[in-house]
Amino acid sequence: MYNTMKSAPTYIFEASEKPSLPLHPVPLIEATAQSLEGYGRLVDDADGFEIEITRWPAQGWRPVDDGTGDEGGGVEGIFHGEWRGDVLMGRNEAVDGEYVLGWSCDPQRASAERATVARDQVLLWHMNYHPYGGQLFFPLERKPFVVPVALPGDDLKPQDVVAFWCDGSKGLYIHPNIWHEGIFPVEDRQRFLDRQGRVHARVSCDIGQEFGVYLCVPLRAYLPQSGSLSCPENL
Repeated sequence: MYNTMKSAPTYIFEASEKPSLPLHPVPLIEATAQSLEGYGRLVDDADGFEIEITRWPAQGWRPVDDGTGDEGGGVEGIFHGEWRGDVLMGRNEAVDGEYVLGWSCDPQRASAERATVARDQVLLWHMNYHPYGGQLFFPLERKPFVVPVALPGDDLKPQDVVAFWCDGSKGLYIHPNIWHEGIFPVEDRQRFLDRQGRVHARVSCDIGQEFGVYLCVPLRAYLPQSGSLSCPENL
Protein backbone atom coordinates (compact mmCIF):
# COMPACT_ATOMS: atom_id res chain seq x y z
CA MET A 1 0.00 0.00 0.00
CA TYR A 2 2.71 2.46 0.98
CA ASN A 3 5.21 2.53 -1.87
CA THR A 4 6.82 5.59 -3.43
CA MET A 5 5.60 7.63 -6.39
CA LYS A 6 7.13 10.05 -8.88
CA SER A 7 5.04 13.18 -9.25
CA ALA A 8 5.98 16.17 -7.12
CA PRO A 9 7.15 19.52 -8.45
CA THR A 10 10.57 20.75 -7.35
CA TYR A 11 11.09 24.18 -5.78
CA ILE A 12 14.80 24.92 -6.03
CA PHE A 13 16.12 28.46 -6.47
CA GLU A 14 18.89 30.75 -5.27
CA ALA A 15 18.14 32.67 -2.08
CA SER A 16 19.02 35.93 -3.84
CA GLU A 17 15.98 35.45 -6.11
CA LYS A 18 13.76 36.30 -3.11
CA PRO A 19 13.55 39.90 -1.83
CA SER A 20 14.22 41.25 1.64
CA LEU A 21 10.88 41.47 3.47
CA PRO A 22 9.63 42.27 6.99
CA LEU A 23 9.25 39.33 9.38
CA HIS A 24 6.07 38.08 11.00
CA PRO A 25 6.90 36.20 14.24
CA VAL A 26 5.27 32.79 14.67
CA PRO A 27 4.57 31.52 18.20
CA LEU A 28 6.27 28.25 19.13
CA ILE A 29 4.17 25.82 21.15
CA GLU A 30 5.04 22.52 22.76
CA ALA A 31 3.32 19.67 20.89
CA THR A 32 0.98 17.83 23.28
CA ALA A 33 -2.27 15.94 22.88
CA GLN A 34 -4.13 19.06 24.01
CA SER A 35 -2.24 21.68 21.98
CA LEU A 36 -2.54 19.60 18.77
CA GLU A 37 -6.34 19.32 18.91
CA GLY A 38 -7.76 20.22 15.50
CA TYR A 39 -4.34 19.98 13.83
CA GLY A 40 -3.45 16.33 14.36
CA ARG A 41 -1.89 14.09 16.98
CA LEU A 42 1.32 12.62 18.34
CA VAL A 43 2.14 9.07 17.22
CA ASP A 44 4.05 6.60 19.39
CA ASP A 45 4.68 3.97 16.72
CA ALA A 46 4.53 4.37 12.93
CA ASP A 47 4.03 0.64 12.30
CA GLY A 48 0.43 0.05 11.32
CA PHE A 49 -0.55 3.70 11.65
CA GLU A 50 -3.12 4.53 8.97
CA ILE A 51 -3.43 8.04 7.58
CA GLU A 52 -6.84 9.53 6.82
CA ILE A 53 -7.93 9.51 3.18
CA THR A 54 -10.52 12.08 2.06
CA ARG A 55 -13.18 11.02 -0.43
CA TRP A 56 -13.11 12.78 -3.80
CA PRO A 57 -15.64 15.66 -3.54
CA ALA A 58 -18.89 15.59 -5.45
CA GLN A 59 -18.97 18.04 -8.37
CA GLY A 60 -22.69 18.78 -8.10
CA TRP A 61 -25.80 17.52 -6.36
CA ARG A 62 -25.18 13.87 -7.22
CA PRO A 63 -23.10 12.19 -4.48
CA VAL A 64 -19.98 10.13 -5.05
CA ASP A 65 -20.91 6.45 -4.88
CA ASP A 66 -20.09 4.62 -1.67
CA GLY A 67 -16.83 2.69 -1.87
CA THR A 68 -15.39 4.97 -4.55
CA GLY A 69 -13.29 8.13 -4.62
CA ASP A 70 -10.98 7.15 -1.78
CA GLU A 71 -9.20 4.10 -3.20
CA GLY A 72 -5.84 5.68 -4.03
CA GLY A 73 -4.32 4.77 -0.70
CA GLY A 74 -1.02 6.20 0.48
CA VAL A 75 2.69 6.37 -0.23
CA GLU A 76 5.68 6.54 2.05
CA GLY A 77 9.37 7.35 1.92
CA ILE A 78 12.04 9.30 3.75
CA PHE A 79 11.75 13.05 4.24
CA HIS A 80 15.15 14.72 4.66
CA GLY A 81 15.57 18.12 6.31
CA GLU A 82 19.08 19.48 5.89
CA TRP A 83 20.82 22.81 6.38
CA ARG A 84 23.19 23.91 3.62
CA GLY A 85 24.83 27.00 5.02
CA ASP A 86 22.02 29.45 5.78
CA VAL A 87 19.53 27.57 3.55
CA LEU A 88 17.18 24.87 4.84
CA MET A 89 16.44 22.23 2.22
CA GLY A 90 13.77 19.53 2.21
CA ARG A 91 13.70 16.36 0.13
CA ASN A 92 10.69 14.04 0.14
CA GLU A 93 11.39 10.62 -1.34
CA ALA A 94 7.73 9.61 -1.01
CA VAL A 95 6.72 12.01 -3.79
CA ASP A 96 10.16 12.66 -5.32
CA GLY A 97 10.12 16.35 -4.37
CA GLU A 98 12.91 18.71 -3.40
CA TYR A 99 12.38 22.17 -1.91
CA VAL A 100 13.94 25.29 -0.48
CA LEU A 101 12.08 25.51 2.84
CA GLY A 102 13.55 28.77 4.09
CA TRP A 103 16.60 30.58 5.44
CA SER A 104 18.20 31.39 8.78
CA CYS A 105 18.60 35.05 7.77
CA ASP A 106 17.49 37.55 5.11
CA PRO A 107 17.61 35.68 1.77
CA GLN A 108 19.57 38.54 0.22
CA ARG A 109 22.37 37.72 2.69
CA ALA A 110 21.91 33.94 2.94
CA SER A 111 24.84 31.74 1.92
CA ALA A 112 24.40 28.18 0.67
CA GLU A 113 28.09 27.50 1.32
CA ARG A 114 28.48 28.26 5.03
CA ALA A 115 26.43 29.30 8.04
CA THR A 116 26.82 33.05 8.50
CA VAL A 117 24.43 33.32 11.49
CA ALA A 118 23.19 30.99 14.21
CA ARG A 119 20.49 28.64 12.97
CA ASP A 120 17.97 29.79 15.53
CA GLN A 121 15.03 30.37 13.18
CA VAL A 122 13.61 29.64 9.75
CA LEU A 123 12.31 32.45 7.57
CA LEU A 124 9.47 30.69 5.80
CA TRP A 125 8.26 31.80 2.36
CA HIS A 126 5.66 29.12 1.52
CA MET A 127 2.98 26.83 2.99
CA ASN A 128 0.69 24.20 1.47
CA TYR A 129 -2.01 21.67 2.31
CA HIS A 130 -3.17 18.31 0.93
CA PRO A 131 -6.94 17.89 0.47
CA TYR A 132 -6.72 14.16 -0.31
CA GLY A 133 -5.15 12.80 2.88
CA GLY A 134 -3.35 13.31 6.16
CA GLN A 135 0.42 13.14 6.61
CA LEU A 136 2.66 11.44 9.16
CA PHE A 137 6.21 12.58 9.95
CA PHE A 138 8.00 10.10 12.21
CA PRO A 139 11.60 10.91 13.26
CA LEU A 140 14.15 8.22 12.45
CA GLU A 141 16.64 10.04 14.66
CA ARG A 142 14.90 10.83 17.93
CA LYS A 143 15.85 14.52 18.00
CA PRO A 144 13.70 17.66 18.39
CA PHE A 145 12.00 19.17 15.35
CA VAL A 146 9.57 21.98 14.55
CA VAL A 147 6.52 22.02 12.28
CA PRO A 148 4.63 25.20 11.20
CA VAL A 149 0.89 24.67 10.72
CA ALA A 150 -2.44 26.48 10.34
CA LEU A 151 -6.04 25.28 10.45
CA PRO A 152 -7.97 24.63 7.19
CA GLY A 153 -9.35 27.40 5.01
CA ASP A 154 -8.10 29.11 1.88
CA ASP A 155 -8.16 32.55 3.52
CA LEU A 156 -4.85 31.88 5.25
CA LYS A 157 -3.31 34.84 7.12
CA PRO A 158 0.16 35.08 8.73
CA GLN A 159 -1.44 35.45 12.16
CA ASP A 160 -3.14 32.05 11.71
CA VAL A 161 0.19 30.19 11.72
CA VAL A 162 1.68 28.54 14.79
CA ALA A 163 4.66 26.19 15.08
CA PHE A 164 4.79 23.03 17.16
CA TRP A 165 8.00 22.02 18.94
CA CYS A 166 8.30 18.23 19.12
CA ASP A 167 10.88 16.61 21.38
CA GLY A 168 11.59 13.76 18.92
CA SER A 169 10.26 10.93 21.06
CA LYS A 170 7.08 10.66 18.95
CA GLY A 171 5.95 11.29 15.42
CA LEU A 172 3.58 14.05 14.32
CA TYR A 173 0.44 13.36 12.28
CA ILE A 174 -1.54 16.19 10.67
CA HIS A 175 -5.08 15.91 9.34
CA PRO A 176 -6.03 16.50 5.68
CA ASN A 177 -6.32 20.18 4.70
CA ILE A 178 -3.95 21.40 7.45
CA TRP A 179 -1.60 24.10 6.19
CA HIS A 180 2.03 23.09 6.79
CA GLU A 181 5.52 23.06 5.39
CA GLY A 182 8.30 20.49 5.54
CA ILE A 183 9.78 19.45 8.88
CA PHE A 184 12.41 21.75 10.37
CA PRO A 185 15.27 19.91 12.12
CA VAL A 186 16.64 21.68 15.17
CA GLU A 187 20.10 20.27 14.39
CA ASP A 188 21.97 20.25 11.06
CA ARG A 189 20.00 17.43 9.46
CA GLN A 190 17.32 14.88 10.28
CA ARG A 191 15.37 12.10 8.56
CA PHE A 192 11.70 11.23 8.93
CA LEU A 193 9.44 8.47 7.75
CA ASP A 194 6.86 10.33 5.64
CA ARG A 195 3.47 8.74 4.97
CA GLN A 196 0.85 10.62 2.93
CA GLY A 197 -1.91 10.25 0.34
CA ARG A 198 -1.00 8.80 -3.04
CA VAL A 199 -2.97 11.55 -4.79
CA HIS A 200 -0.45 14.32 -4.22
CA ALA A 201 -2.92 17.18 -4.57
CA ARG A 202 -1.20 20.27 -3.18
CA VAL A 203 -2.66 23.75 -2.60
CA SER A 204 -0.01 26.41 -2.02
CA CYS A 205 0.41 29.91 -0.62
CA ASP A 206 3.47 32.04 -1.41
CA ILE A 207 3.57 33.94 1.88
CA GLY A 208 6.03 36.60 0.71
CA GLN A 209 4.18 37.28 -2.51
CA GLU A 210 0.69 37.39 -0.97
CA PHE A 211 1.41 39.19 2.31
CA GLY A 212 4.75 40.95 1.86
CA VAL A 213 6.35 39.19 4.86
CA TYR A 214 8.25 36.04 5.73
CA LEU A 215 7.08 33.90 8.63
CA CYS A 216 9.79 33.77 11.28
CA VAL A 217 9.66 30.34 12.93
CA PRO A 218 11.93 29.89 15.98
CA LEU A 219 13.94 26.71 16.38
CA ARG A 220 15.97 27.10 19.57
CA ALA A 221 14.20 29.78 21.62
CA TYR A 222 11.69 27.31 23.04
CA LEU A 223 11.59 26.84 26.80
CA PRO A 224 9.05 24.14 27.76
CA GLN A 225 8.27 25.76 31.10
CA SER A 226 7.28 29.05 29.41
CA GLY A 227 4.49 27.60 27.24
CA SER A 228 5.49 29.43 24.06
CA LEU A 229 7.98 31.87 22.62
CA SER A 230 8.12 33.96 19.48
CA CYS A 231 10.96 34.33 17.02
CA PRO A 232 14.12 36.15 18.17
CA GLU A 233 14.35 39.71 16.89
CA ASN A 234 18.09 39.64 16.21
CA LEU A 235 18.46 38.28 12.68
